[in-house]
Order: sequence, then C-alpha cells, then structure tokens
Amino acid sequence: MNRIEKSKEKLNHLFGEVIPATYITDPNFQESLSRFIFGEVFYQGDLDDKQRELITLVVLTTNQTLSQLPAHVQGALNVGLTALEIQEAIYQCAPYIGFPKTLSALEQVNEVFRANKIKMPIESEKQVDEDNRYDKGLAVQKEIFGDIIEKMQESVPSNQKHIQEYLSAFCFGDFYTRGGLDLKTRELLTFCIISCLGGSEVQVKAHVQGNMNVGNNKETLITAITHCIPYMGFPRTLNALSCVNEVIPEN
Repeated sequence: MNRIEKSKEKLNHLFGEVIPATYITDPNFQESLSRFIFGEVFYQGDLDDKQRELITLVVLTTNQTLSQLPAHVQGALNVGLTALEIQEAIYQCAPYIGFPKTLSALEQVNEVFRANKIKMPIESEKQVDEDNRYDKGLAVQKEIFGDIIEKMQESVPSNQKHIQEYLSAFCFGDFYTRGGLDLKTRELLTFCIISCLGGSEVQVKAHVQGNMNVGNNKETLITAITHCIPYMGFPRTLNALSCVNEVIPEN
C-alpha cells in the first residue's frame, strides 16, 4: 500500500468512519496531516498501535493541546488499551508537567470514559503507603539509573536535600511503582514527556540511559521520538535525537 491507502486504513482502525471537520475547512492541511501521521509515522519502527497511542496521549498532555486529546483517548480504547492503562499514562505526566496541567488533561479523559460508560473511579493501582513510599521509590530509581543515585544523594547540599527526597518519594514512589503499566513503558513515556518539554536535555540524556537500563533499546527510542514529530515538531525531536546519539553512539 502507498501512504494514502495506509493512512485511510489506520485512521479507520483508530477512529472509525469519523471525518475531521478540517477536511471541510482546510482540506490540504488535513490531507498533509493524515498522510504524514497515519500513512508514514505510524508505520515506522517496531512500536504497536497501543504503545503509539500512549505516547500520543502523554505528548498531547504535555503540550496541553487538549482539544486533540478526546479523539486519541477514544482511539486508544478502540485499539485495545484499557481505561486503566490510559489513566496511568496521564498520571505519569504529573511529576514532569505539574498537577494543574495533568488535571486539565484528566478532565478530557474522564469525559470520554463517561461517554463509553466506564465506571469511575477506576480500581486503585497504588502500591505504596506513607511509611514505604520513599524506600520503594528509591529502589525503583536505582533500578532505572543505578548506583549514581546514591552518589547524587550524598553530594547534594543540605538545603537542597529535600528536593532529592521528593523526587524519590513522589516521582518514583507515588507514580513509578503504580500498577497498570510496566516499568519499560513508564520509562519510555517519561522519555517522550521530557523530550516534549524542551530545554530539559540533561534529563533527556539521563532517561535515555534509564531506558537502556530497563530494556528499551536505541531503535525503540528512535521510533518513539519519531512518533512524537507530528505532535511536538522537528526542533525538539532533533534535540532529543541528539541526546540519544550522545548517550548511545552509532557503531
């Protein structure tokens, strides 16, 4: 199939027979969009449609392009993602973009869930309590990044130690330990979220290595960042790709 046929097939698979309004108002623009995203990008690399829709959801959330979110939440359900998996992907954004933006995205997500008669709240996937969230978070942090975490915590000035403790307990304890998504998926989504933010190249490089440590290889990272192009543009994509190549040079 050529990219026109591929895009038609993929759009139907994701969204059914829905015709975007921009086909009426801006047909050339919508044609370029559909053929590039759904006729080319969706077919590049080794990610399946479920993984791609999770990436799309977190990038749209990070960008706060919320008007596009409901269609992709429905698309995610259509390709077989569960409401739990979708919810957990959105939750994963919170440590990186903050609570207000995450809450704004959840409002859109929950509207789609209600339209699909999905019962809420969804069963809790919380795995920590007040007594162990720091220790469990630190353990996940070490699993992703290795012994460097202990060195970082030892070297941080005393007036900044609380930030490192928050990072371990909140980001990795409260969120990374949750069920619903495995560690490889959470770390891949985090790589996409931070890449989308822009200006976070130090953290992008750390999470490139983190992805390698949990089993995501360079080709998976390249595919993931390629999938982000239509949603965050080439400059941030190229910056992220530069980080990937710096941490994992081509042979």
